[in-house]
Amino acid sequence: MRNYYRVMLGPQSRHAQECFDGGYIAAGFVFGLDLTERLSEDAWHFRQEFIPIQREQFPEKSKASAAANVGALWRICKGFQVGDLVLCPDGKGSYKVGEITGSYVYSPDSPLPHHRPVKWLDVVIPRSAMSEALQNSTGSIGTVSEITRFHEEIEQFLGSQSGPVLQIKGDPEVEDPVAFAMEKHLEAFLVANWNSTPLSKEFDIFQEEGEIVGQQYPTDTGPIDILAISKDRKRLLVVELKRGRASDVVVGQILRYMGYIKGQVAELDQSVEGVVIALEDDPRLKWALSAVPSVSFYRYQVSFKLIPGGQS
Repeated sequence: MRNYYRVMLGPQSRHAQECFDGGYIAAGFVFGLDLTERLSEDAWHFRQEFIPIQREQFPEKSKASAAANVGALWRICKGFQVGDLVLCPDGKGSYKVGEITGSYVYSPDSPLPHHRPVKWLDVVIPRSAMSEALQNSTGSIGTVSEITRFHEEIEQFLGSQSGPVLQIKGDPEVEDPVAFAMEKHLEAFLVANWNSTPLSKEFDIFQEEGEIVGQQYPTDTGPIDILAISKDRKRLLVVELKRGRASDVVVGQILRYMGYIKGQVAELDQSVEGVVIALEDDPRLKWALSAVPSVSFYRYQVSFKLIPGGQS
């Protein structure tokens, strides 16, 4: 089944035009190495080999940043399948759309040497024309963001309704497709207002060189909504957001993310905790969380009112 991704072509889309002109997408992160014979079938083995190499080449990078970079490198070089679609910002407020057409190519003379051939379609999508939910997802921090759940909207921009239909109603973690999309609004609001939350007293959203990298932090089992770090740098916090009621299914989900962070990201002296944020919980969730003291739960409240015209 076709998947859809947003891919950044260098910081601030610095290399977008050369990729558009050359018919490829590209990544850096590891330099001076041809990956052709070293692209593991699974991302885990690839990370084990290349996170140390990335940190050696860029010693100023944290383990968390290196893990995110190497994960994005694997997805571009190996994880994307022929036929998948990519949306790439052009640095001018719009997105160019391309279809993956071939396998990895090493181009040592390129500033981003790890290439995938792409057929760029005659379509440019203005960011202003996107729904707010799609804007939030395409605007998330990081090199790669999966946006397959917006396939119907994207196909409308392409002038086609023939794309595959992604059935999310059978996913036990998604009770309501509308609620699923609305989680992105909650995420954007929480990031923008982090300093007003109780969590901000102990934690900051993870940053690297002054740039937030903890929003939509990539893992093998999907992106973490928010990854935060304590002010003393000794604790990492996985934040999972649920629009509406959260069931005990979310406990398994957040534990998977916490396991990934503990095994791939945390330094030896760092512990990993989790927090679930939802509109409401249920008894099953309370019982599940009672057995997992490292995961806490917060409820959020939404205030909405109508004011007659002429009043303030």
